[in-house]
Amino acid sequence: MKRQTTSEYNQVIHLCKELFKKKTIDYGTAWRILRIPSITDQIFIKAQRIRSIQEKGNQKVNDPIADEFVGIINYCLIALIQVSLKEDDRLELDFEEVEPLYDHWVIATRGLLENKNHDYGEAWRDMRVSSITDIILMKLYRVKQIEDNSGKTLVSEGIEANYQDMINYAVFCLIKLGYHD
Repeated sequence: MKRQTTSEYNQVIHLCKELFKKKTIDYGTAWRILRIPSITDQIFIKAQRIRSIQEKGNQKVNDPIADEFVGIINYCLIALIQVSLKEDDRLELDFEEVEPLYDHWVIATRGLLENKNHDYGEAWRDMRVSSITDIILMKLYRVKQIEDNSGKTLVSEGIEANYQDMINYAVFCLIKLGYHD
């Protein structure tokens, strides 16, 4: 993976993690109450808002769409953490306890990006943010279908891989939007 992409990726994830940390300090891990499909729906709401703003060309709520992409990344990581903690029914966890899980999934997801980026030659740099948004929404519909099928697939990747792809696509959008600077 090109050094520029690695640097930009790390900067975006650093900003996402800082927000995740501050929200965990403010709110605790209230998200632990959410079932995986509820997290998927939270991500869907964010992606759908982005698409709606892109289609309308304006917005009435002043929250920047970059914040929605950050939310997509952090909610995808929350979903992956929930998968990791499926046998743990505690609702409240300290940031120090969830941080290694956050970092684990970031490292695994960045590794996936490095492999795919090698094969695709950074094609995402020539894509439109609106097209990447559509891909995120498609991935969400896939995850919802997998969830509706009780996690069973015949030939497709599971929900974890789809969450990881959505993280990477959202990072691409933030890089393209200059969020990494």
